[in-house]
Amino acid sequence: MTSTLRINEIFFSIQGESTWAGCPCVFVRLTGCPLRCRYCDTEYAFREGTTRPIDEILAEVRAFGCPLVEITGGEPLAQQRVHDLIRPLCDDGATVLIETSGAIDIRPCDPRSIRILDLKTPGSGEAARNLWSNLDDLRPRDEIKFVITDRADYDWAAQAIRDHRLAERCNAVLMSAVFEQKKGLEILGCPALHPRTLAEWILADRLPVRMQTQLHKLIWDPGTRGV
Repeated sequence: MTSTLRINEIFFSIQGESTWAGCPCVFVRLTGCPLRCRYCDTEYAFREGTTRPIDEILAEVRAFGCPLVEITGGEPLAQQRVHDLIRPLCDDGATVLIETSGAIDIRPCDPRSIRILDLKTPGSGEAARNLWSNLDDLRPRDEIKFVITDRADYDWAAQAIRDHRLAERCNAVLMSAVFEQKKGLEILGCPALHPRTLAEWILADRLPVRMQTQLHKLIWDPGTRGV
């Protein structure tokens, strides 16, 4: 039987986050996510999608001729067959980024891939879902991301960085201020955080992190899909 995955979208764009921000990148967004973060900007990926053969997905990705590929979601690791996609992309010599919530075991991921763990802060409403044992499998090329909604989130993340020595154990610790969505995050009880405020906190504490923005939302309208 041909192995399949449920895919929400595949597109070619500028990488907006991580240490790879600014680079052309092919994105493969899988359908489905077991988490419901209060500030989620890809709720359409919870259910929308088409079941496609992995060979067909690979052919579409390869046709872009881009050496950087991100597997994202939703939560891409929620579909176990995603590893049948990651492996051949690594075999091709591509740099494969896996954007994961960190709520699912990352150990099965191909060792050639780069895992970007989005550790959930209390402001996300999903901090209880963090699978802390994932930190035991961190590799030097992996990255950790924190989305910060307020000062309490920042303090929580700073403590996690210290407690787990994260800056010493991976390529980068990333912090971003929650972005104001068109629907209005304040409606969800999750107001946007001004990037300058986060920058000032980081500088005051000399925190060993890399601050990031969602670059794609500065280039295109924040509600635009496929970018």
